[in-house]
Amino acid sequence: MNLAISGLASGFDWQTLVSQLADVERAPQATLLAEQTKIQERNNAFGSLATQLGVLRNRVTTLKDPTLYDSRTASSSNSTLGTASVSAGATVGKYTFAISRLATETNYTGTIGVGKRLNESSDVSSLSLSSAGFATAVTAGTFTVNGKQVTVESTDTLGGVFDKIATATGNVTASYDEANDKITLASDDESNIVLGSATDTSNFLQVAKLYSNNSRSIASGSELGSVKLSGALSSANFSMAVTGGTAGEFEVNGVSIEYDTSSDSVADVLNRINSSTAGVVASYDSVNDRFSLTNKSTGSVGIALEDKTGNFLKATGLLNDSEKLGGTLALGDNLLYTINGGGELTSQSNTISAASSGLTGLSVTALTEATTDAPSFTVTVGVDTAKIKSAITGFADAYNATQAMISSQTASTTDAKGKVTAGLLADDSEATNLSSRLRYLATGTISGLTGSIARLESLGISSNGYDDALSTSGISALDTALANNPASIKDFFSNSEDGFAVSFDSFLESTIGDEGSMTAHQATLTKQAAAIGPQIVDMEKLVQAEVDRLNASFVAMEQAQALNTQQLAFLTKTFA
Repeated sequence: MNLAISGLASGFDWQTLVSQLADVERAPQATLLAEQTKIQERNNAFGSLATQLGVLRNRVTTLKDPTLYDSRTASSSNSTLGTASVSAGATVGKYTFAISRLATETNYTGTIGVGKRLNESSDVSSLSLSSAGFATAVTAGTFTVNGKQVTVESTDTLGGVFDKIATATGNVTASYDEANDKITLASDDESNIVLGSATDTSNFLQVAKLYSNNSRSIASGSELGSVKLSGALSSANFSMAVTGGTAGEFEVNGVSIEYDTSSDSVADVLNRINSSTAGVVASYDSVNDRFSLTNKSTGSVGIALEDKTGNFLKATGLLNDSEKLGGTLALGDNLLYTINGGGELTSQSNTISAASSGLTGLSVTALTEATTDAPSFTVTVGVDTAKIKSAITGFADAYNATQAMISSQTASTTDAKGKVTAGLLADDSEATNLSSRLRYLATGTISGLTGSIARLESLGISSNGYDDALSTSGISALDTALANNPASIKDFFSNSEDGFAVSFDSFLESTIGDEGSMTAHQATLTKQAAAIGPQIVDMEKLVQAEVDRLNASFVAMEQAQALNTQQLAFLTKTFA
């Protein structure tokens, strides 16, 4: 028999009684738990308020920055002639630009014919198409001569293709002239040669630079030997073999470019130049078989080249044997312009900066040279009033949101039955004092300023007379001040000693900063809530000890009752 079961022997439900007594003993715990919950709710409320104050401080920080009031706008009267951008502090005014010449890039083209000829003799019977120094590889397929299709295989020699042309047409012979590095097609009769058709699948005629010309003889449009952009430099088909081995090096505008003749291709080296800080774009013209360099920036500036190890620049025709530019240097032009009809000014770039114009903070990009119909364009620089106004009204919005949050947390409400419920922070001086301090800062008069504005109210932002919010109903006063007195607005908000935003920021730092009063208050509330936990644990231990004592007593009672019942049963049976 399990005598721990309530009333098994006695018939008395003592476990319910023990449970009820324990609940009575836990009443102080419930009080502490309710107090802990309230402290945590107050702490959370302060956390939300601190977040809102952080938003307000961000708006104040914007107003505190003096460069805000130096914000400028720039507009062009003709955006097809030129555009403008401006930085803080640019002088307000109007500037008329007349562009007489745009700036261009310097271009340098090396000597023509740096690639090796297709063959050293006119006998091309053993010159494989796959290894020939054409600018573009010949593709297998068909091409048409005088309406007859000629089939080209990847294994053909150039001489073999010539034979196929003669066989297919019966009257056209092909030959190669090593002196001119050209292919010639000649008709054996009086008929003109017609090349190509819409169904051609091989590019042989294009690679050989052969095009119909309404005559009996057609020669390649230019020399055929060309530099190969892919493959190693050592086999790139240069007339002058590239040297330098594994440590080749040259300089472009003082920037070192390295190469390896056994592993780098011409394309690799060109890409290396273009991605370097040399400031040029390097390219290869397969039609004229020459290399060129173009400055990335405009202006009348040259290009400096020097072979250091090896002869890459000489092999490409960019330098001659005397280590000088071997091709044609076309210096770029500088931009020529005037401002407000003054003397002619010069800029290396089409973007006019203060370096050439003397207009601090203003950048103008010239797009088109002046014409009779559009001789000039005017750039107007003004104060960015929209940006400043947005920052000021943004502060007012954040201020009102903060005061509204404080009011909701500190105000008391009454329900329909007349029951009054106090806000979470209604009796907390940190919250109630915060509201009045913010109101004092927002509506007070600032002394010590050099400008004529000493109150926020002078800008049309004032207390609405009903609560702690600010009204912007008179915002037109701000528009007037921005148009006529921007310096006083700057002094009012950002004066380093007494400025409105400076004082506001200092107060917010003392409130929500790392050492701020609200930060410390929240830390105290956190400690108070945490301290209640151990108290509840200790009190619950005492309750459990009393429950254990009562349970033990009632079990003993049940055991005694059970023994009495057994004895009574025995006596009754014995004396019956």
